[in-house]
Amino acid sequence: MIEPRARILYLLSILERQTDEAHPLSTNELIALLRDTYGIPMHRTTVKSDITVLQNYGIDIEEIRSKNNQYYVPSRLFELPELKLLCDAVESSKFITEKKSAQLIEKLATLTSVHQAQEIQPKLYTDSGVKPTNEHVYYILDTVQQAIRLEKKVSFLYFEYDVSKEKHLKNDGKPYIFSPYASVWNGDFYYMLGYCDKHCGIGAYRMDRILCTPQILEENAVPAPPDFSVGKYTKSAFQMYGGHEECTVELRCENSLMKFIIDKFSEDVEITQRDTNSFCVRVDVALSPPFYGWMFGFGKKMQILSPVHAKAEYTAMARAVLEEDTTLED
Repeated sequence: MIEPRARILYLLSILERQTDEAHPLSTNELIALLRDTYGIPMHRTTVKSDITVLQNYGIDIEEIRSKNNQYYVPSRLFELPELKLLCDAVESSKFITEKKSAQLIEKLATLTSVHQAQEIQPKLYTDSGVKPTNEHVYYILDTVQQAIRLEKKVSFLYFEYDVSKEKHLKNDGKPYIFSPYASVWNGDFYYMLGYCDKHCGIGAYRMDRILCTPQILEENAVPAPPDFSVGKYTKSAFQMYGGHEECTVELRCENSLMKFIIDKFSEDVEITQRDTNSFCVRVDVALSPPFYGWMFGFGKKMQILSPVHAKAEYTAMARAVLEEDTTLED
């Protein structure tokens, strides 16, 4: 038997889950739902008085006056377009498994009426092949964030894939000892950013490449350098490829590439007009294969002006690719 004093809570639940502007419920319908669903008897005047209490508490409930008044909840914490956006983000995330995506979307659907919930199901086409299969990443992320709060080091095993698509442990199978400073979302993946004992410097590791939940050590984390900034480190589009030199690179780009520069480095990049057909831009990057590969996609439309060693390294990389291609043809 349901406690009669909980009546107003069940009334609120019905209004929040079953009504919206297009689907109000009349006084008689509310009485019937409370009686048939929860076994709670209710009088017409009690419906009005209970709704007034909820309104005085701050619940947004609209009344449509008639012989049989109708009521509905017009607004909620999240508006319908916001919920649609969140559901699309969950559905398209490469970090969230298909199973967990479905569970999260189902929970998001409870934040609106059952009628509007039908509209927030993702309509995006996503390649299920890019979704992860290991839900262990949630526990990895939680452990890393706990270590950050405690300012402790973590120990973890890190893997990569071999040519047979089998997991192969890096660092000769030995654990990495790491002082995490922040968890960073970059390029559809979560990274653990901090100080690596092995490399004696700042680095980043993809959390979905950590084999199992890291162990939080008793040892205090290595303090971040005084001039270290998570925002500055992650601002570079290629910083997440650790172990490579970081420097400021000056690029000459054809005018048609401006949208790609802004998409990659934001509108805050330092840009100067070189001539009527091109401009120069200075960006902070890690001199890594992903950076050079990104540049290579634009061909002659983008060139490195400085530093000299970055230009030489890029040229050598392009030449090596060309020579390899020639070898294969022979």
